Amino acid sequence: MARTYLPVLLLTAFVVFNAAAIIVLSTLLVRRRPTPEKSAPYESGIPVIGLSRQRFSVKFYMVAMLFIIFDIETIFMIPWGVHFRQLSCSAPLLATGGCPAGQTSFFGLGEMLVFMLILLVGYIYVWKKGALQWD
Repeated sequence: MARTYLPVLLLTAFVVFNAAAIIVLSTLLVRRRPTPEKSAPYESGIPVIGLSRQRFSVKFYMVAMLFIIFDIETIFMIPWGVHFRQLSCSAPLLATGGCPAGQTSFFGLGEMLVFMLILLVGYIYVWKKGALQWD
């Protein structure tokens, strides 16, 4: 049992050692030469304007949450794609990975169409509510 975990433990030890070595070497070998230009805040090549504690619009957070929700829901399509052949066959798959003749079903495609329809209804609802408008 312990032999099965040996490669994982070796890889973990290598990663931890490598990360520690890089941090220690960079601390020891790099000469610090601070200048006002290096110490200035930098973002996308534009000088900072305003305070860092200014408030963002609620619409920014709404769009961010909607993106995360729809992005996570589309991730659910990956397992469906992996098991599509099994879901669309009403009998066990053959050794070649195909479905026996006359045993195909609409279940695999139908369940994804229902899932995508629910996503589309949610997207249209959000669009009609104006959550995607920046005005």
